[in-house]
This record gives sequence, structure tokens and C-alpha cells, in this order.
Amino acid sequence: MGRLNPRLLLTATVFLAVAVAMPQTMADDDIEQVRKLRNTESILPLSQILKKIEASYPGTLLDVELEYEDAKFIYEIEILDANHVVQEMKVDASTGKILTTEHD
Repeated sequence: MGRLNPRLLLTATVFLAVAVAMPQTMADDDIEQVRKLRNTESILPLSQILKKIEASYPGTLLDVELEYEDAKFIYEIEILDANHVVQEMKVDASTGKILTTEHD
């Protein structure tokens, strides 16, 4: 399948901003929360996380969510690999360490 292209990265970034945004009144608060986390360097940029992941998990990015679990921020990422298998992983948003992986 190849490398993640910049258009997919932009789509994932926009999706991340929108995914945490339901309803609209919460959207502004959630987007501001992500900005604060990035400004204080509490979480790594999604682009940095995806570059690290693609070395071991090349494919097409399907979904990204930023969650707060077990007292830390976690990127939940789904990638469709060359064999058409969805790879699901949880990544520590502050370190970039892959915490879990599984596939469907």
C-alpha cells in the first residue's frame, strides 16, 4: 500500500478535531483542550505519531481518536494494511509508545 500521504494526514488531523466535537458547544471546548495539550507539549503531534507507526504498520489510515484513559491521553489508530486487515492500536499520546495492537 505504501506510505501515508499528506492528504490522509490532514484528513486524520481534521477528523481528530471533529471527532471530539459533539455537540457543537462541546466542540469548541474539545478543540481548545487539544490546542492546550499541544501547546504545553503534553501530547505529541499526530503527524509525529503517524510517521513512527508507518515504519512498522504501513497502509491506509482509517480512523484516529484521542481519548483519556488510565490517567493519560491515548491515540486510538486504525490502519488498513496491504492484506486488507485492519490494524488497531493504542499509542501513548505523550511518548509515542505503542501500547497495544490487535487486528480484525
